[in-house]
Amino acid sequence: MSEAIPTWSQRLARYRNPDNRRAILEMAATAVPFAAAWFTMWGLLQVSVWLALLAAIPAAGFLVRLFLIQHDCGHMSFFSARAANDWTGRVLSVLTLTPYDFWKRTHALHHAGHGDLERRGIGDIQTMTVEEYSRSGWLSRLRYRLYRHPIIMFGLGPAYVFLLQYRLPIGAIEAGLKGGRMPWLSTAFTNLGIAAFVAFMIWLVGLKAFLLIQLPLVVIAASVGVWLFYVQHQFEATHWDRPPDWSHEDAALHGSSYYDLPPVLMWLTANIGVHHAHHLQSRIPFYKLPRVLKDYPELKSIGRLTLWESIKCVRLTLWDESQKRMISFREYGKLNPASA
Repeated sequence: MSEAIPTWSQRLARYRNPDNRRAILEMAATAVPFAAAWFTMWGLLQVSVWLALLAAIPAAGFLVRLFLIQHDCGHMSFFSARAANDWTGRVLSVLTLTPYDFWKRTHALHHAGHGDLERRGIGDIQTMTVEEYSRSGWLSRLRYRLYRHPIIMFGLGPAYVFLLQYRLPIGAIEAGLKGGRMPWLSTAFTNLGIAAFVAFMIWLVGLKAFLLIQLPLVVIAASVGVWLFYVQHQFEATHWDRPPDWSHEDAALHGSSYYDLPPVLMWLTANIGVHHAHHLQSRIPFYKLPRVLKDYPELKSIGRLTLWESIKCVRLTLWDESQKRMISFREYGKLNPASA
């Protein structure tokens, strides 16, 4: 009997072991520049508000990277010890405004059911099928069109989620998240940590300076974070299916993109663009994902998106089950003129 061909998940399992020394270096290489950028903004405020706001862009980049370190901690892939991952994630949640234990649970549900049309709702960008949209009333269509509008999706929406929605976990609980008191405790302790941080920084630099620094940072970082999550799954040739045809391997490999960014941006985004490999094996530390691509170069051609190609994904809004691809509202109107 011939030996079974290993799945992609099995082939990538050997990259899962975290390197604690490397993790500490990655943390230092992110946290120190973030702190330096934050106080640089403070210094620039004495010269020009506009210069300070300009400096918010690289500072927000380091905040995004801190969030992605927290993301790896949630997967237990940053450090080798569970306690080190959990407590690092909880501390970082004060800066990222994201309750660690609560978010970890919802994100695990995203990984478990990504690409399954029967398990949408938690940890995903809301996506309607063409059939669902056709059956919807005008109010539901309006809500969905507003939700998918770029100004909402990448501007107002991310700011609302990180500044307000994450302060209470009501939405995820209503969506069916199990966990008893965990979501409330995680959110409450994160909010206490945020309040202590805010109070200290206002005492240190003053209310006006703190708001002029922290609010632009958070808003930019939130928009970048949502953008990354969007293009990792909302591209034309992505993959959605229904049981029994759905499989984790197909959803991970073909429903997650390889966002081929320039090296500087790939570093700032902690290699999260190698998203298909991440979904195949979520326990791989982000600092090992480039090695995966080096050892398996064929992965570079699967779901590849360049920076320019990703911008064109903004127009994609509906999943067409018959064509097995994402389409835009305009394409929907051409295919269904009476319904549109």
